[in-house]
Amino acid sequence: METEIIMLFVALALWLAGFLLLGRLRPFHEANAPNLPPAVSVVIPARNEEHNLPRLLRSLVSQPAKPREIIVVDDGSTDHTAGLARQFGATVIPSQPLPEGWRGKPWASHQGAQAAVGDLLLFVDADSWFAPDGLARILSAYEGGAFSVGPYHDVRKPYEQLSLFFNFNMTFGTVPHGLFGQMLLVNRESYQRVGGHETVRGRILENVLLARQFRRAGIAVRSVTGRGVLAFRMYPNGPRELIAGWTKGFAAGAGQTPRRIMFALVAWISGLMLAPLGWLVTGDWSWCPVYLLCAAQVGWFSRQVGAFRWYTALLYPAPLLFFFALFAWSVARSGRAVSWKGREVHAD
Repeated sequence: METEIIMLFVALALWLAGFLLLGRLRPFHEANAPNLPPAVSVVIPARNEEHNLPRLLRSLVSQPAKPREIIVVDDGSTDHTAGLARQFGATVIPSQPLPEGWRGKPWASHQGAQAAVGDLLLFVDADSWFAPDGLARILSAYEGGAFSVGPYHDVRKPYEQLSLFFNFNMTFGTVPHGLFGQMLLVNRESYQRVGGHETVRGRILENVLLARQFRRAGIAVRSVTGRGVLAFRMYPNGPRELIAGWTKGFAAGAGQTPRRIMFALVAWISGLMLAPLGWLVTGDWSWCPVYLLCAAQVGWFSRQVGAFRWYTALLYPAPLLFFFALFAWSVARSGRAVSWKGREVHAD
């Protein structure tokens, strides 16, 4: 009995540790009153994105603050990506053959940056889209250097709920001094000073390495969550795509998380697992309130990063076990070939 009481107190202490991560769910706030924005070149690397691209381009052309130009770098697509981009008035750049040592996204981003004429470069993934005033709000929040907004995850199908703890890991490990892979706003001088995407040409998680390069050069790096400003939908084509997508770079991304944040994250996750395990092993209903506290906390946190359902928080051990399993699989696959969008890439 005494051991069980100690376990209960440990679980509660670890639950409280989760609130140390709350600051990492930093909401979006404009820093300045909206004004005339500088010339912005939007660069979109796109490979077989005919299903995603129209929503992003539609959101861009309808913005009150118009970008100077929209550049879509067609990275060897075999669908109608290029034609759809032209329909929305975007400038389409056919990607040159992938050079030795480069990965597709950094190579496409590099070519787009070289062709861009704006004072600011806004790199954005094709599966993202802006809220009706999202671009103006992002520009008003920009304070120089490198700025990144973590898109709010538009979750629809039941299997997509399994991304919950991956979203937590991505957000906790990035905000406030990292860069999200889905969006980067940077002034041209800062981008060129660190060598742009050429310095991270061979990496899947180019955003993590770019953030490090900016910081080393003394360039400010800032990030926030993007609820109400920028959204995305990850892996809508089934569980196989979800597994492949998270596997290709997840282990490397976890390795780049600051140690103190990783410690807090591990402590919090341990408490989340202890609650259902204690209940399952002992059968004691005193674990029920602890479990519900954990579920409520997960639910609150989840609404900050995506449109996850209430039942996902209530049944949080399922996505948490999936997180553990895929993390182990990703570590085991490190350095091996992973198929992604018709290419064989080696996981970081």
